[in-house]
Amino acid sequence: MKEDISARLDLLRQDMRKEGVDAVIIPQTDPHQGEYLASHWQVRRWISGFTGSAGDLLVAADGGAWLWADSRYWLQAAQQLENTGIDVMEDGKPSTPSMIAFICATFKPGSVVGIDGMLFSINATKSLQQGLEKIGIKLKVDYAPADRIWTDRPALPQFEVFVHTDDLAGESISSKIERVLAQLSEMGADSVFISDLAEIAWVLNIRSSDVSCNPVVTSFLYIGPGGGVLFVDPAKITPEVAAHLATGGISCRPYTEAIEYLSQLPIDSKVLVSSAQSAGALLTALGERAVEGGSAVSMLKAVKNNVQLEGVRNAMVRDGVAMVRSLIEIERTVNEGRPLTEIGVADILLRHRKAGDRFFDLSFDTIAGYGPHGAIVHYSATKESDADVTLGNLLLIDSGANYLDGTTDITRTISLGKPSDAQRHDFTLVMKGHIAIATAIYPEGTTGHQLDVLARINLWKEGLSYLHGTGHGVGHFLNVHEGPQSIRLNDTHAPLIPGMITSNEPGLYRAGKYGIRCENLVLTTDAFTTDFGHFLKFETLTLCPFDLTLFDTSIMSDSEIEWVNNYHAMVCDRLLPHLNADEQEWLLEKTKPLTK
Repeated sequence: MKEDISARLDLLRQDMRKEGVDAVIIPQTDPHQGEYLASHWQVRRWISGFTGSAGDLLVAADGGAWLWADSRYWLQAAQQLENTGIDVMEDGKPSTPSMIAFICATFKPGSVVGIDGMLFSINATKSLQQGLEKIGIKLKVDYAPADRIWTDRPALPQFEVFVHTDDLAGESISSKIERVLAQLSEMGADSVFISDLAEIAWVLNIRSSDVSCNPVVTSFLYIGPGGGVLFVDPAKITPEVAAHLATGGISCRPYTEAIEYLSQLPIDSKVLVSSAQSAGALLTALGERAVEGGSAVSMLKAVKNNVQLEGVRNAMVRDGVAMVRSLIEIERTVNEGRPLTEIGVADILLRHRKAGDRFFDLSFDTIAGYGPHGAIVHYSATKESDADVTLGNLLLIDSGANYLDGTTDITRTISLGKPSDAQRHDFTLVMKGHIAIATAIYPEGTTGHQLDVLARINLWKEGLSYLHGTGHGVGHFLNVHEGPQSIRLNDTHAPLIPGMITSNEPGLYRAGKYGIRCENLVLTTDAFTTDFGHFLKFETLTLCPFDLTLFDTSIMSDSEIEWVNNYHAMVCDRLLPHLNADEQEWLLEKTKPLTK
């Protein structure tokens, strides 16, 4: 494999020298600025061998290559890139320069940096252009070497599109289009071009399997006052889907015609494009027609309607049952000394979830990290790394599913055997942060950034921390990572609004030892109104017990213990009717009340 990487870098450098490019930036994204990609767009993964879902690669024509990876992937990148000639840049550390600063310090004025303009957002393209221009480095925005050097590159996905019916979506396509168009006048536009795949799927109530674990359709969408156009491979559109789209005034054209269509719009058109979600190359096609701004869809999509929320709650029951059955099987397999590996754990979870009604796919590839692998935040077991799961350490399981009526995402850390005092202490600190978020009361207009410290303060007091976000938005039978809201140290400026579903997942990672993360999904709801304003709170949606053996109640308050007991009582109330006698006995044992 490492030899393949070296050969691929050689091919890339040969192409760069032929095209007069001194350095190339290869991002982990696609023309839709997506986080999770179809195989066709996995260019950075193919060239570097690094499999993380984030991280950008910089390659110099005359030698040298660097990959910027955030804290979730520092350990993984170091392992996967060892002996490839690619250096890991630990993005987020004060000592690590930004890629732009590094380029400016490494390359001479007059050098040419190449990018594929369809793989960089408008904002990213402008930022790069401005940063490089300061020292006279040129940016070539049409350098796309992948098709030339990746001779067996996978084709664009060919999965059929299907309708996500109104009884599951809770709103018709025509209603959604009307609400989107209503936003445009305030944004100085009369039409909108949408690149984000999840936004397109939401607006049009369509789904597909084009991206693993993300039920989206590879497409672009234009919506104007007189109707709209979905740019998609026509072979993927059935008569049923075409008729469904027609109810919203949407016709179809080939995926490859989007740029040409934009360039031929009336010159007085005012087309909104999201600066963060749209490719920089779109500005060239639109010219003066472009109105740069935010998304006209993200906030609408983030606030779930009552039908969606009912579906999510029902999906949580099915997912909770699958989790209970999986944990029982994992625990018994290990206790009986039968062989089990991390991949085997993922297989168990998938089997039990698939047995549930309305299961569609996983919502992301299962993370099952035993012992030291649990400290790799987004660890993904491979045949080479697949560790035996035995008694004597912690097992971190981060998993979820896409059901037709909702999306789930849950992390549980379980002790296999008797946990150490240090493990119990660390786990309890993480849970104190989890409980603080779960019980937060906050005024209307609060952002997740303002709540994030609640999850970290007990860790900080002991000089401990974690570097990933505490929470991300979650879609409805869509992407497991959804904006605009989040709970994290850096502010996204998006307020938490009733109807939003967000994860609550603080963690702690001891490199070479174990990792701990505790995650539920929470729903923002109304709390009460006082003379000081309207206040909001969270409703916990996820249904699965936490490992009682990992709690150190000596460092917990009475209210924290009460929260755990109340949560476990809710889990039993919702799940017990769906379990058999043996499973009920297990769950009742795992949810016995905590005491001091």
